[in-house]
Amino acid sequence: MEGVIVNFRMGRHTYTGNQMVVKVKGVASKDKAKALVGKAVTWTNTKENTITGKVASAHGNSGNVRVLFEKGMPGQAIGSKVKVA
Repeated sequence: MEGVIVNFRMGRHTYTGNQMVVKVKGVASKDKAKALVGKAVTWTNTKENTITGKVASAHGNSGNVRVLFEKGMPGQAIGSKVKVA
């Protein structure tokens, strides 16, 4: 499956650098998003470096998921594609 990084997981005054909100293609409900919990996610930059993570939970009611990556993600990752396996 393929997804797009929407944003960091954020609070009012802070953000969490290794947690991202991802919109997965073809997932439009909270129930379908819950089925993805535990799946592996990989992000690859232009230099072929990869950062891996896993789906932690659903985020909101429109099918977005929260992904915990192994280390902090760069800001340039927002809007880029990820692979959900």
